[in-house]
Amino acid sequence: MRAVVQRSGRAKVTVGNRTTGSIDHGYVVLLGVRDGDSETDAHYLAEKVAHLRVFEDDSGKMNLDLEAVGGAVLSVSQFTLYGDVRKGRRPNYMQAAAPEAARRLYEVFNDALRSYGFDVETGEFGAMMKVELVNDGPVTILIDSERKI
Repeated sequence: MRAVVQRSGRAKVTVGNRTTGSIDHGYVVLLGVRDGDSETDAHYLAEKVAHLRVFEDDSGKMNLDLEAVGGAVLSVSQFTLYGDVRKGRRPNYMQAAAPEAARRLYEVFNDALRSYGFDVETGEFGAMMKVELVNDGPVTILIDSERKI
């Protein structure tokens, strides 16, 4: 699994004219699920996101986590994180998980984040979404469960 974590001042996701999720301060997480990923991968990423220290303390150092700043998460499924463009110009998505498996692991990831006590807003799995965010910093971190070591 891959997560692109963006520190955000505020963010929202809409489907059509309907807002499906919004946060004021925290992380926007774009989550991609690869064929062969498991619940272990989802829990690994959730733990990393929950304890990631990229918010500034009083000294201006990135030393605080999401809980310390009272932040929330806007989680958006994004199969295109597994787009492979090494050959040609159009991405292939052969590494991305099938929709049923991806949806289940996306939900496991979101539930795991909620178990840490965070408010988790979401997009709509499989829908065409518009994501708006104010990227704070900007700070953007890539976490991949395949590269744990």
